[in-house]
Amino acid sequence: MSLLTWKMHGDGKNVAAGAVVSTDERLSWPRTIGVGLQHIAAMFGATFLVPIITGFPATTTLFFSGVGTLLFLIITGNKLPSYLGSSFAFLGPISAAMAAGGTGGGMAAALGGIVFTGAVLAIVGLVVRAIGIGWINSLLPPLVTGTIVMVIGFNLAGAAKNNFQGVVGGQTVQPGAARLGFITLVAIGLIMALSKGFMSRISIFLGLVVGYVIALMMGDVNTDGIKAADWVAMPTFNSPTFKMSIMILFLPVVLVLIAENVGHVKAVAAMTGKDLDDQMGNALMADGVATTLAGFGGGSGTTTYAENIGVMAATRVYSTAAYWIAGLGAIVLSLSPKFGAVLSATPLGVLGGVSTALFGMIGILGARIWIENKVDFANPLNLLVAASALIIGIADYSWTKGDYTFTGIVNATLVAVIGYQVLTALSKMRK
Repeated sequence: MSLLTWKMHGDGKNVAAGAVVSTDERLSWPRTIGVGLQHIAAMFGATFLVPIITGFPATTTLFFSGVGTLLFLIITGNKLPSYLGSSFAFLGPISAAMAAGGTGGGMAAALGGIVFTGAVLAIVGLVVRAIGIGWINSLLPPLVTGTIVMVIGFNLAGAAKNNFQGVVGGQTVQPGAARLGFITLVAIGLIMALSKGFMSRISIFLGLVVGYVIALMMGDVNTDGIKAADWVAMPTFNSPTFKMSIMILFLPVVLVLIAENVGHVKAVAAMTGKDLDDQMGNALMADGVATTLAGFGGGSGTTTYAENIGVMAATRVYSTAAYWIAGLGAIVLSLSPKFGAVLSATPLGVLGGVSTALFGMIGILGARIWIENKVDFANPLNLLVAASALIIGIADYSWTKGDYTFTGIVNATLVAVIGYQVLTALSKMRK
C-alpha cells in the first residue's frame, strides 16, 4: 500500500466477531479518530511521567513523541503499528547527568546522551537490516536483559526516597512531602486494586492526579508558573552538548531499547499473524532516529509502547491509520504551554509516591523477563552473573578515571554482558 492509503474494513463501522482490522485497513474516519484518541490516552500517563520526574519540558517531550511516532510509521513503511513514547530506561542516566550540574552535566549534557543513544540504536538497526537479529539474541539473552532492566529500576531507589522526603541537594525543601507521597502511593494501590482494564493500566498516572489535586487543595502547589504560561505557543526547544563522560552513562539504555523494540515487534507479529522479522531492523533504526531527533530538540528518548499494544488487543484494530491520528494528536496537545506548566508544578512528595511505585515496578519487570523465559538459576554461573550485577548496580558501585565516572548501572551492565559471555565460554571449554 502507499504510505497514506488504507482499504476500508467491511462497512467501516463494525468489526465482526473473530475478525481484526489489519494494518493496511481502516474503519471510517470518525471511528479511526476514536481509536486514535484511545492510543493517546494509553500513552499519556507514561509519556508525561518521564518529563515530570526528570524536569524536562513536558510539552517538548510530547511534541517529539508525536513526531517520533510519525517518523516510525514512515520508516517502517506503515507496516508496523506502534506508538513511540518516553522510555523509562532513560530515567537513571538523565538523573545522573542532571545531578552532575556544573561538572559538565545538566540538561544539555543529558540531551547529548540521548542523541548518542539514538545514534547507536539507529546504527544497530542498520546492522540488523544487513545481517539479521541472531547476534542480538546471543549478546543479550534473557538473563542479561532481565538483569539490566532490574538494575535500572532499583538503582533509582535513592532518587525515589529523596522525592518522597522532599529532599533536594541534601536539604529538605518540602517538609510535608512524605505525607503527599504516602497519599499518592495509597491512591495508586487503591486504583490498581479496584479498577479493571484501561483504568488499571494507567493507575500510576491517576494516582499522580489524585496526589496533585490533594496537594493543590492543601496549598502545596506553586501556581505562579501556571498563571504565567501561555495557552498556545510552540514548545520550548533546547540544544544538546556532548561530553563523553556523560554519554557513556547512557550505553546501558541502548541494550534496554533493543530488547524492548524486539519484544514489541514480536508481540505485534503474534497479534496480527504477520511475519514482521523483516521490519526488526527498520523498527530499531526508526526508534533510534526518533530518539536522536528528540535529543537534538530537548525531548526525552523514546521507545515503542506496550500500553498501545494493549489497546490493539482490546479493540482488534491494528490499523496504522489510528497511529497517525495519535501522533498528530500528540503534536497538537504539545502546543499548550499552560498544560505543560500544570505538569511541571507537580510537588516533590507526589513525585515521591509515583517514583516509589514506578521505579520498583521497572525493577520487577526484569524479574518478569527471567520468569517468562525460564532462566535457569540452578546454574551457578547464571546466579553469579545476575547476583553480582544486581549488587553493583543497586549499591551504585562506581569508579572514576580522569574525567570519566563509571556509575553503578554502567558497571553492572558490563558485568552482566561481558561476564555472561566469558563465563559461558569458559564453561563450554571445561566440557
